[in-house]
Amino acid sequence: MSVLARSVGNAFRNKVRTAAVVAVLAVAIGLALAMLVANQAVAAKVQELNASVGTVLTVNPAGGQGFEGGGEPLTSVQAATAAAVPNVSGVVGTKALRLRNATEAAAQTAAGQTGAQGRGGQGGSGGQSATTLTTSLTAAVDAGTLGNRNQSDTGTGATGTTTRPALTFSVPITATGIGAEVDSTGKALELTKGTGLGDYNAASTNALLGTTLAEKNSLTVGSTFIIKDQTFTVAGLFDAGTAFGNNALYLTLPAAQTLAALPDELSTMIVTVNSMENVDSSKTALQAALGTDKADVTQGQRNLETAVSSLGSVKNISFIAFVAALGTAGLIILLIMVMLVRERRREIGVLKAIGAPNRTIGLQFVLEALVLVAMGSVVGAAVASFASGSIASALISSSSTSSTAAGTAAQRGPGLAGAAGGGAGLPGGSPFGGASQLLTSVTASASPGVIAAGIAAVFGVAIIGALVPALLTARIRPIEVLRGE
Repeated sequence: MSVLARSVGNAFRNKVRTAAVVAVLAVAIGLALAMLVANQAVAAKVQELNASVGTVLTVNPAGGQGFEGGGEPLTSVQAATAAAVPNVSGVVGTKALRLRNATEAAAQTAAGQTGAQGRGGQGGSGGQSATTLTTSLTAAVDAGTLGNRNQSDTGTGATGTTTRPALTFSVPITATGIGAEVDSTGKALELTKGTGLGDYNAASTNALLGTTLAEKNSLTVGSTFIIKDQTFTVAGLFDAGTAFGNNALYLTLPAAQTLAALPDELSTMIVTVNSMENVDSSKTALQAALGTDKADVTQGQRNLETAVSSLGSVKNISFIAFVAALGTAGLIILLIMVMLVRERRREIGVLKAIGAPNRTIGLQFVLEALVLVAMGSVVGAAVASFASGSIASALISSSSTSSTAAGTAAQRGPGLAGAAGGGAGLPGGSPFGGASQLLTSVTASASPGVIAAGIAAVFGVAIIGALVPALLTARIRPIEVLRGE
């Protein structure tokens, strides 16, 4: 009988014990593989954060942050200046617009409710008041209690404090003219249907609509709508990941500037640096080139340091857990094989007495251990495939929650209001701006490559664990074993 056949047969000699060993190994191997997948997912998330957010600087008009901000608007000349700064790889200009339903606006004007637009009218990038235009579109987000409450008017006069009921109001639609197919973090827009706008620095009558805004207005790719008596065609739909972000649309930058009748004005600039190592120096150089009295340069990376640090800790914990589970599997193999060697001393003595070399006997035990590990790996891989996603999501979510709680006390970085997810710098926005979606969304799939690498590590540990008892076979003297029998 061959060594391989003998090893497989020995593995199933005691079926109850084999089943118990395989079950224990499956748990250890499954946990090890799940932690390896989670580790890879967290590492990919950190890399994604660094690549898509960590190298982005936001430029707003000096003093333009917050509802009471002021300052002078940015211009295309300043965009050219920013592009010339060393280590700057790209500059995207934006122009923010606020759209009101034309029918509602006309009804308010007829009713003398012209003040409705004055309150809650802060919008656009960095808290700057955006140009307000009428549209045929209806907002996809209802005003609700919060929106209507914000429209009430409380004042103090000679007769005391009076409160005027809220005026008829609906949430405005955020329209953004932008010079590239990116959101407020510099991350590419996630189109769900249709195509982009082509040259974002050329005049166009095409637009990208948020999915919920399109659904609310029964629009799809190829449909048309009106802004300020100009007809636009829906070229594509995008998903920003939030209700507020999807109540928005994108135009090319010249189209938005033309609608606002401000052909050279920018609401904000999104500046991408070529690497994270150059972010600090580029921020300083950019601020000096634009002038502190003309522009405020903010660094989204600073708001992400806590998050990235927390994710790094999770990555380390998941790797330690992987090593611990791997070590547990190796220890189980070691103990099992030591027990088997002790049980089969007579068998080993007989094999050595008839001339079987130590190498052959040791190989038999190693192959038997690998058979048990192979069965445990199959079950463990199945467990990891189902559990790894949940484990990684739980790790990321707990990290994001603690990071967000820590970040709320920090200064909120300005962002492109409503562009793609939360409007950093605005009340109720995430302290990480558009990066909040990156923090809370993780794709952890048990890819064949990761599973194969994990199983290879398990087999390596199993071989080491089996070699120790295999080496013990060399110490067994046939004459002593047979005399004892």
